[in-house]
Amino acid sequence: MRLETPVGGRAVILACTLNDPDPKIAPLVFAAATARELGATQVGLVAPYLAYMRQDTRFRDGESITSAHFASLISHHVDWLVTVDPHLHRRASLDEIYTIPSVAVHAAPLLAEWIAANVRAPILIGPDRESAQWVSDVANRAGLPWLVLDKVRRGDREVSISLPDPERIRGMTPVLVDDMISTAGTMIAAAGHMAAGALPSPVCVGVHAVFSGSAYADLCNAGVARIATCNTIGHVSNQIDVSGLVAEAAAGLLRR
Repeated sequence: MRLETPVGGRAVILACTLNDPDPKIAPLVFAAATARELGATQVGLVAPYLAYMRQDTRFRDGESITSAHFASLISHHVDWLVTVDPHLHRRASLDEIYTIPSVAVHAAPLLAEWIAANVRAPILIGPDRESAQWVSDVANRAGLPWLVLDKVRRGDREVSISLPDPERIRGMTPVLVDDMISTAGTMIAAAGHMAAGALPSPVCVGVHAVFSGSAYADLCNAGVARIATCNTIGHVSNQIDVSGLVAEAAAGLLRR
């Protein structure tokens, strides 16, 4: 690890989105420690996608609660953190596990703008009951109707879903909205369900384009009309730019 630009007396921002995090963590820690040794006045981390947040409880005996352990590691090595829509289903905020100032930027306003500008007669659809608050926020910002799917997950890639009111979306464009598209199982199941009911092909919108394995190809082949994600993780589906919101949050922390 070598920093080729002098950092003494300067604030340093490390920009590192943390999808596929394992090979990135050691260089990130080394860069932060080196910057501090060389006289940086502060070291901040901009991680548009924040790793390990989904393991927020011990689902089985002996499991590591990696969200908390990773938070402890990062809090030790940097002075502040900016991320975008981290997985906080069981936590009220990042402050529960991070001991440094942290800002979670919300992409909902940008998703609402994109949907309103690019989709004809949209109705927003969340993947499950847990998503209701998040999907309703996006919908309300654009003045759009919304609903959530009834979902039963039987494994990582096995999901059964149903639409509580299929007739409600007839004549509209269904927009499947999720904070993270990983296996894409729910969106694929929803697309198949809509095709079987002679409903319009859905537009799929997500914040984080994780797309594990063949998920992106599988979703494209499921008969969806379009896929759009934010650029928190570089991907061919990126169409929604969050860099302005992230930069604004980082600037706010630099001024503290």
